[in-house]
Amino acid sequence: MLDEPDDIHPLFYGAPKTTEFKKLRKRLVQNTREAIEAYGMVDANGERAKWLVCMSGGKDSYTLLAVLHELQWRGLLPVDLLACNLDQGQPNFPATVLPKFLSDMQVPHRIEYQDTYSIVVDKVPAGRTMCALCSRLRRGNLYRIAREEGCSAVVLGHHRDDILETFMMNMFHGSRLATMPPKLLNEEGDLFVYRPLAHVAEADCEKFASAMGYPIIPCDLCGSQDGLQRQQIKAMLDQWEANTPGRRQQMFGALTNTRPSHLLDPSIFDFKGLQRRIGPNENNV
Repeated sequence: MLDEPDDIHPLFYGAPKTTEFKKLRKRLVQNTREAIEAYGMVDANGERAKWLVCMSGGKDSYTLLAVLHELQWRGLLPVDLLACNLDQGQPNFPATVLPKFLSDMQVPHRIEYQDTYSIVVDKVPAGRTMCALCSRLRRGNLYRIAREEGCSAVVLGHHRDDILETFMMNMFHGSRLATMPPKLLNEEGDLFVYRPLAHVAEADCEKFASAMGYPIIPCDLCGSQDGLQRQQIKAMLDQWEANTPGRRQQMFGALTNTRPSHLLDPSIFDFKGLQRRIGPNENNV
């Protein structure tokens, strides 16, 4: 069986043997492999890469870690994986949970403590959301760690629904069509940022992490704040999905099937350069 100790990574020990779970697991692996191949996250002709897999302790990062290790275990992902948790000094953060879990699961890892929480609390006015500054500080530290560890990429657990929500946020609040790309080169040009779960539904991450009994750590800094615009977007998408099942996947499909000539941005399509074909009976005046 897939779950025998000699046949699979420890991250899958004790996995449910139900047909439903096996289908879920297969779908997660297929969706992740599809994204890795579609967006060229592995250089088939280059040296073996090393990825810094970022672990927050949430359902998405646990799913990311498990699926990447299954792909690696099965010889489908020729990269080295280093899990990393950045402890940002949030009050009541259970600092021992991830180190114990990663050690028990025999996952190579690095735990880094940087008190960015105090900086965020000091800089962000009361009542304002902390997500933007928290994210920037976290990303800067992760880039540093990746360089120190000789990694070529920082790998994040953002999934399909995160990408859709960011797209809607940018459209409604930023007046632009943009979202989280599955593959990004940082400003310095020395590190990739990958999102291998780009094709994975959030609901699948939740079902998987729950079924495996992974020790979930909630985000009490950003996720607990009321009135976040992202939460409003999420609620709207939830309602659309409830009214029309499959709506999220249809929207995601649209992001992979854009037509610049049918949008309004002259920087990505040369509208002025469009020329009408002159018929044989027309004068070329």
